[in-house]
Amino acid sequence: MNNIAVIGLGNISKRHRANLRALYPEAKIFAVSASGRMAQEAIENADEFFSSIDDVLSYSIDMAIVASPAPYHISQASQLIKAGIPVLIEKPLSDSLKSFSMDADIFLGDSQRIEVGYNLRFMPSAVELKRLIDEGLLGAIYSVSVDVGQYLPDWRPISDYRSSVSARKELGGGVLLELSHEIDYLLWLFGPFDTAYCLATNTGSLDINVEDRVDAILHQRDGLVVNLHMDFLQRRPVRTCKIVGKAGTLLWDILHNSIYFYTSQGGEKTLYSEPDYDRNIMYLEELVRFSRVAKGELKPKVDVAQALRSLRLIEALKYSSEAQQVVNIGEAM
Repeated sequence: MNNIAVIGLGNISKRHRANLRALYPEAKIFAVSASGRMAQEAIENADEFFSSIDDVLSYSIDMAIVASPAPYHISQASQLIKAGIPVLIEKPLSDSLKSFSMDADIFLGDSQRIEVGYNLRFMPSAVELKRLIDEGLLGAIYSVSVDVGQYLPDWRPISDYRSSVSARKELGGGVLLELSHEIDYLLWLFGPFDTAYCLATNTGSLDINVEDRVDAILHQRDGLVVNLHMDFLQRRPVRTCKIVGKAGTLLWDILHNSIYFYTSQGGEKTLYSEPDYDRNIMYLEELVRFSRVAKGELKPKVDVAQALRSLRLIEALKYSSEAQQVVNIGEAM
């Protein structure tokens, strides 16, 4: 890799630039403003700074990372794709299906060089959980319970959480888009869902203009039911997935990178545990793999079609909450 562009100047772009510098010390890294503003301070791990994508396109770019707020993803990524540049788009793919539909042909026509950054799939316990499910450890699976939450002001305590992307509707904030890793891994582990019912609410306790709490039920025709809870409210962070099957129960503790298996009569086994795992490794592995996607050596791990399914489910959940009814998710955009 000789020239790499990173769009956006926020926390995730900072992480990507630092990781790119560690992985490819000889590469030239271009930092690009997502909004057109000029940087007020020095940009770490960047050889040059540009205020627009147009400016960076005069260089021969080997790959680009779109790490801007979700409403900008489609328009910015499409510029890069049309210029023949492989693109890693931070999750989610977009803030809406409407936004995606404007450039759908561009993305679907060049999807082999587009990766979407659902990096949780690189976590060792996630890989192991997928293997256990696919090998049939649980037998028939009856239900799944997902619980993810953390008090939003604690995410980045040195800054005002109310001005963050997570807290602002115009920047693609809210629980459903910000915590969409859970949506992605549910589809990855269990496949598509047929119907959904959702309550997405704003408690008013955080002084933000997006939903801070979501409770949803997802259903498949074969009988599998998922109870999904997501919030910005829990003072003690939690991130778990409990899977109930005929042969027992699996508990995936994501925060501790561990998997436990429970059977009848008090049986309990630790099937995987690496609580000291360095989570930055997920991001490093994602970049290494994407560099091979950019070269045409591998297919995307999370391609446009998969990321679009997540976005479609998110929109179905939003619609269900607004309409206060069960909705058919379907496959039509």
